[in-house]
Amino acid sequence: MILSKVRDPRLVTIRRGGTLTDDDHRLLALWAATCAEHVLPLFEAVRPDDPRPRQAIAHIRAWVRGEVTMMVSRAAGGHAMGAARDLRGAARHAAYAAGQAGAVAHVAAHELGAAAYAIKAVRAAAPDGRGDEAGRAECRWQRARLPAAIRELVLDDQRLRNDICWSTFDC
Repeated sequence: MILSKVRDPRLVTIRRGGTLTDDDHRLLALWAATCAEHVLPLFEAVRPDDPRPRQAIAHIRAWVRGEVTMMVSRAAGGHAMGAARDLRGAARHAAYAAGQAGAVAHVAAHELGAAAYAIKAVRAAAPDGRGDEAGRAECRWQRARLPAAIRELVLDDQRLRNDICWSTFDC
């Protein structure tokens, strides 16, 4: 579970009654893609011939450029999540990160899903006893890549949804 029961209007676009600008929505999408792509090798090491997670990341970037519709990006995100279904551990979480990134075109709040699943992937891939340390390092890596325009929004969103995101943002 990564979405709150009550939607934060800061993560809802203006045209849908919220306060999120299209520019900031695109920045959230690009940041989510960056988070997911960082852990994509954990999936591809297990399933090198399955392009679905990589395609979801490519589609969200194409959505940002106006080359595909929201529906195309969202569908690619769903296919990436489908790639995770029969997997466990780091590979599964990495595919889910890509799926969540693809879904940001549809619901901006999926940005934290991409980040949280990426942290879970790194934790799962870490040697025994090093998962928490690796997760904190990944969280800091992600935060270092936050564009200034959305930094405070994302950090506040992490604080508000940390509990439902498996406390991955304690870094």
